[in-house]
Amino acid sequence: MAEAERIIGTPDIPGAAGAEPEQSDEKAASGGRSGSGEQVPAERSAEDAGRPSPDASDAGADGVLSADGQPRGRRRIAVLFTVAVLAYALDLVSKMIVVAKLEHHDSIEIIGDWLKFEAIRNAGAAFGFGEAFTVIFTVIAAAVIVVIARLARKLYSLPWAIALGLLLGGALGNLTDRIFRSPGVFEGAVVDFIAPKHFAVFNLADSAIVCGGILIVLLSFRGLDPDGTVHKD
Repeated sequence: MAEAERIIGTPDIPGAAGAEPEQSDEKAASGGRSGSGEQVPAERSAEDAGRPSPDASDAGADGVLSADGQPRGRRRIAVLFTVAVLAYALDLVSKMIVVAKLEHHDSIEIIGDWLKFEAIRNAGAAFGFGEAFTVIFTVIAAAVIVVIARLARKLYSLPWAIALGLLLGGALGNLTDRIFRSPGVFEGAVVDFIAPKHFAVFNLADSAIVCGGILIVLLSFRGLDPDGTVHKD
């Protein structure tokens, strides 16, 4: 009899057949197991599913993702240096043309007596002030450039980027004259050529510095900081 059962085989037992599906149901209810054998509760999995990712939580309303990889911050820095390069290039090219074509020649009337192009060498600050302090103004211009470069790391405001870019380009333009023009290094005279009636002669670098300064004053009155925050009194 035992030999016949061995040959024919033992019939299927209903309890044994349902054991595996029940085991599968238990695994599904438990939320699965990690590769290290640690069981992950189903409640925690559901909670994690509804939780925002770290990138999404770190990204604020202004789109800044993190402290060291801000796409918006990089765009503002790019705007700053683009404005600075344009201001510097325009100032440098205009001075080269003035020195080559206008210096030691008669002035050119643009709007009658109200606006002329007249080449002069200015050893002082903007608009011809303080000619006895050329070295001091050179040091100040270099310090301004360093401060702007350090401030750029925390820059998230587009208006501030434009204002600082104008300041940076203007400071670089006049600093180039201070270093490379006669009578010597750090004592060079700045080339000025825009001569309005009843006003001091200036150049494009001076204009960029003044425009950038005015914009900074307006932004400060509005309570807008370089990092994009707004203070309302």
